[in-house]
Amino acid sequence: MIRDPETMVSITEQENPRTANIDKASTLDAIRLINDEDKLVAEAVERILPDVAAVIDRVVERLRNGGRLFYVGTGTSGRLGVLDASEIPPTYGVSYDLVQGVIAGGYDALYKATEASEDNREAGAEDLKLRGLTENDAVIGIAASGRTPYTIGAVEYARSLGCFTACVVCNPGSALADAVEIPLVAVVGPEAVTGSTRMKSGTAQKMILNMISTVAMIRLGYVKGNRMTNVKSSNEKLKDRSLRILMAETGLDQTVAQELMAEAGDDLRIALVMEKAQIDREKAKQALNDSNFVVEKAVEISMLK
Repeated sequence: MIRDPETMVSITEQENPRTANIDKASTLDAIRLINDEDKLVAEAVERILPDVAAVIDRVVERLRNGGRLFYVGTGTSGRLGVLDASEIPPTYGVSYDLVQGVIAGGYDALYKATEASEDNREAGAEDLKLRGLTENDAVIGIAASGRTPYTIGAVEYARSLGCFTACVVCNPGSALADAVEIPLVAVVGPEAVTGSTRMKSGTAQKMILNMISTVAMIRLGYVKGNRMTNVKSSNEKLKDRSLRILMAETGLDQTVAQELMAEAGDDLRIALVMEKAQIDREKAKQALNDSNFVVEKAVEISMLK
């Protein structure tokens, strides 16, 4: 790992001279200091966008061929992976198995600290074995420091199987970066509070994970224009969103769109295929099954019959 030659401390653990007196600052000045540091995050992510794009393309290849995407991490990094994975099924209508978050210490670690578990290199591999990892899958390790044994063990095991591997780290020259095919190294610099990598490092990780999962779902066909055509209508807010998408995509007025949604069992995908292909619910469901639930493909299939 590259370390500062004077302090011999990794970048994410260095003290930040710009915030050295944050404890004496007023509340407003303190958050201005934090905001100034946060402004550096987007620039750090921008510098590695070509690498992020390369990772997305490799992940999409795996997903198109029946593979899955796994995020692996500990602490804040693990929680961010679980968060991103958990939001994909309701947003894009895919299986909960397609994108999975694996965190050291299990899901209990989402709400309480289990930091000791991150030092177990073998546990990372074991947790992936329990998920039935195969060579068709993609694994992305997440660790601000890039040196977490649990995460390194996980990606090393994944790579030994032939999985595509990548990582999201905030220190250059780390062991985790060396262990994967494509490292994503967003160097955001020292944190506002020394070593608190839930701050700038965590923000960079969240931004990158958003890009990976969102663009992967777009590439798989679950977005039309910028509309999430496969969103699940699981609450009132999402029912309203689904109705607006249906109206925008089909030109139907609200009353007719509501009737169609009811006929489709509040499933936006089915409603879209029914209207665009002018078929009934059962035929729409079959077309969606045949097209891996890509609405536009389902419409094309239906129109050819």
